[in-house]
Amino acid sequence: MTSTTEQLSATTLLRFATAGSVDDGKSTLVGRLLHDSKSVLTDQLEAVEHASRSRGQEAPDLALLTDGLRAEREQGITIDVAYRYFATPRRRFILADTPGHVQYTRNMVTGASTAELTVILVDARNGVVEQTRRHAAIAALLRVPHVVLAVNKMDLVEYAEPVFARIAEEFTAYALELGVPEVTAIPISALAGDNVVEASSHMDWYGGPTVLEHLETVPVSHDLTSCHARFPVQYVIRPQTAEHPDYRGYAGQIAAGTFRVGERVTVLPSGRTSTITGIDLLGEQVDVAWTPQSVTLLLADDIDISRGDLLVPSHDAPATSQNIEATVCHVADRPLAVGQRVLLKHTTRTVKAIVKDIPSRLTLDDLSQHPAPGRLVANDIGRVVVRMAEPLAIDAYADSRRTGSFLLIDPADGTTLAAGMAGDAFATAEAPVAVADDEGWDF
Repeated sequence: MTSTTEQLSATTLLRFATAGSVDDGKSTLVGRLLHDSKSVLTDQLEAVEHASRSRGQEAPDLALLTDGLRAEREQGITIDVAYRYFATPRRRFILADTPGHVQYTRNMVTGASTAELTVILVDARNGVVEQTRRHAAIAALLRVPHVVLAVNKMDLVEYAEPVFARIAEEFTAYALELGVPEVTAIPISALAGDNVVEASSHMDWYGGPTVLEHLETVPVSHDLTSCHARFPVQYVIRPQTAEHPDYRGYAGQIAAGTFRVGERVTVLPSGRTSTITGIDLLGEQVDVAWTPQSVTLLLADDIDISRGDLLVPSHDAPATSQNIEATVCHVADRPLAVGQRVLLKHTTRTVKAIVKDIPSRLTLDDLSQHPAPGRLVANDIGRVVVRMAEPLAIDAYADSRRTGSFLLIDPADGTTLAAGMAGDAFATAEAPVAVADDEGWDF
């Protein structure tokens, strides 16, 4: 008989995020999804029932299953990203419930940055609003492969098909304009449970999947083995024991692609080359390893390699550069200004850098570019040009979300200032910005 652990290990994993405007019922949808899929523990449900009664509600408020902070419960809003883990016999899930307020845009970026699917809620009475367009734009910026439009509160518009069709058409047209590759529209009532886990008897005109059915069956590609192979070195292993006197291994997690014994590799940024003579995986030697396995690579040559170096196939080595133009979401309360000294963290490497230019700030309402803003403040999304003290091999974010992303950090106290995505925003290429030398950190 197959154990539950064995069943779960055989299922695929889907990371997804939820987003929606205030009072669109996002937290209720998540609560309903957890409740109806039998993913809520008894003591959790009892706590929600108690909290609901204390607020004068007869039925349990399922939104409280995700709104965990006291301020969230008191105000009835979502403030921070809440992660929930649940599973069905068909798939395992990591859910990031993100805030809907404009002032928490940075929180949504955090939650959706690793998501393979985003559920965007719309109130059927209000249709597509400014915040809906903002959430669609962020999903497009983060290159989320799948987007679900959940038209909620259909019970309040008498389950009318024309209302759903109009909203779905408007949103899909906008999302496709942004470059979102796939949109699936589902009419639901999170409060009543229509089309969340069980199919609705009130909307026989809808023949598509429920939210859970779509989450369980949407194709998820974890196959990054065909991508450009990248191995950021995290740690150099030198036991220097009697058993292993000459052992020198380079440990880390494969960010993308596949590595094989006998393959010629190049170390970046130095450009030195060698051959893989061994791959250690969980204490055993293997001939091939792929993302996202954590392994130790052994090389034929004793060359200088340390944390932060990047191992790549010699026949597919990327170009390195000290300049990068990227889209960033500013996440700190303090602003990011032209000329500011920062640290840039890419995979396992951190280097000094200077913000050389901020060519534009994105207005998410209409996707217009506000030129030369001079600085970015909390929740702003804009284009930046950064000059680094050392050359790095940063891929385009469109090609690799792992090796195309980076962080800008305040060198004074280690505060994360901005999350960056290298290359073009959306699918539109922008003109390159000239980079001038600067005083101070002159590189």
